[in-house]
Amino acid sequence: MRAHVAEFIGVFALVFAGCGAIAVGKLPDTGVAIAFGLAIAVMIYALGHISGAHFNPAVSIGFAIGRHFPWTRVLTYAIAQVAGAVAGALVLRAILGPGVPLGVTTPAGTDLQSFAMEAVLTFFLMLVVTAVATDSRAVGEAAAVAIGGAVALGALVGGPVSGASMNPARSLGPALVSGDLSHIWVYVAGPLLGATVAALVYGWLRIGQEDPVRVPDERGSSSGNP
Repeated sequence: MRAHVAEFIGVFALVFAGCGAIAVGKLPDTGVAIAFGLAIAVMIYALGHISGAHFNPAVSIGFAIGRHFPWTRVLTYAIAQVAGAVAGALVLRAILGPGVPLGVTTPAGTDLQSFAMEAVLTFFLMLVVTAVATDSRAVGEAAAVAIGGAVALGALVGGPVSGASMNPARSLGPALVSGDLSHIWVYVAGPLLGATVAALVYGWLRIGQEDPVRVPDERGSSSGNP
């Protein structure tokens, strides 16, 4: 239960800070990207030792594919993550009022373009997450900075095309509260595809390596056991 509450809080913070930066309308695109990256980084430092700091259903599925997380907990983690995103969007709506946009992700071009962008961006995000969170050869102490940086970089590159969600929960929360689910398949299918491919690719890259990996335990935190 504590791990699921930690996931809820982490995604709540991501949506409240990142989508809040969009909603207030005072920051340039660079500032919004930094807000999303910082939100992820600080929540990883705060809660990573409790839940593993997935904060993203695509990451949870990627970890399960790579055998770093039990499949039996993927669904409950995803529910906690989406609930956190919905709560974050609801609080923003309550504070800022009904007329303020909540950062709903929508394609700037076609759905297919945004699908491809989301898949590619999430591929690189998942590759970074898998490396720093599960491989003892990576610099684990810098995990929060690396992952937050990957989120910010993805937002800078992909924001003008797809909104650079890279996270089904982050997109579902504002979409459900706003009642706009018209393009939601893009922001669910794209990140899931990218995370799946990244998990498989990093698993292949690791083949033959003798170093132990940090495998998340039942609380979601990592250990030094192979």
